[in-house]
Amino acid sequence: MTKELKITMLGARGVGKTTLLTSMYDQFEATTREANIQLVPEEETKALLQDYLAKLKSITEEFMADERTKGIPGTAAIGDPNLLPKYIFDLGTRGQKSLRLLFRDYPGGYVSSKDPAERKFVQNLLTECAAVIIAIDTPAMMELNGKWHALRNKPKEIAQLFKTAYGKLEEPKLVIFAPVKCETYVQDEASANKLQERIQKEFAPLLDYFQAPGLRDKVAVVMTPVQTVGCVVFLRIEVENMNQPRFWFAKTTFDAQYSPKDTEQMLRYLLRFLFKLHNRGLLIERSPILRTMRQVFNHNTEFERAVKQFAKECKTTGGFAVLQGQQWLNI
Repeated sequence: MTKELKITMLGARGVGKTTLLTSMYDQFEATTREANIQLVPEEETKALLQDYLAKLKSITEEFMADERTKGIPGTAAIGDPNLLPKYIFDLGTRGQKSLRLLFRDYPGGYVSSKDPAERKFVQNLLTECAAVIIAIDTPAMMELNGKWHALRNKPKEIAQLFKTAYGKLEEPKLVIFAPVKCETYVQDEASANKLQERIQKEFAPLLDYFQAPGLRDKVAVVMTPVQTVGCVVFLRIEVENMNQPRFWFAKTTFDAQYSPKDTEQMLRYLLRFLFKLHNRGLLIERSPILRTMRQVFNHNTEFERAVKQFAKECKTTGGFAVLQGQQWLNI
């Protein structure tokens, strides 16, 4: 029976959680050929992501586009949160399934919902998942000195969710800060460094919390900017009725084509973390995650070799960085 590992997306409405998953799925095959590793979506997942991919590519159909009329719509709310879509991938060497990755998504409104059941749903995801990917709306954070950051990214609400979920943490976790719509801000090393500095400033209360006793030795934190389209840059912000911002983007050239970049880096860091858990082998009996990793890698040297090769290509410059927990990422 294939072992399962859960990962959750985290972010407010419209920041790009589903877009992150879609771009990772689209580019993964092209970046894994040399490592003899494959990520195969289940049929329902594949159908959903193929539809999302078409919507994502629609951003490049016109020279200028805004996020509301182009791209992937947000996950719709339904009565029972447990019935929300699950994105299931089987990971292994060619022709073999060694580990099932279950990505959870949900309506971004849950992050700041007044409904206790919706907030509790997100808290439970943070508690049970081995890794959390925080999607960040980069222009909202960077433009106009972050005027729309609190509205779009909900940093205080996200910090509170972690404080509730990680209050009695007993096993290692990986937290990935993933700035999206970031093409404008990673054009060179200097601008990428500014992006990293801004994230560390705007999410300082959460990063400080991860440094608390009982957490600093268990939580690994990394930053992986993802260019989900690749050929568009931020253009302007229009403010409409009800004081709602509308973000516009433009292609770098009239004939520029969809060309995402670094979409697989989240998975490289995730596998690096899991590989380290297997090698560390601590607290096996008390930790379901560590126990799962030991069972997945034991007696499977081909998969172990493929994962190690793929995970070695984690970037550490251009905005990519390990902010905490390097000991959980050394291989």
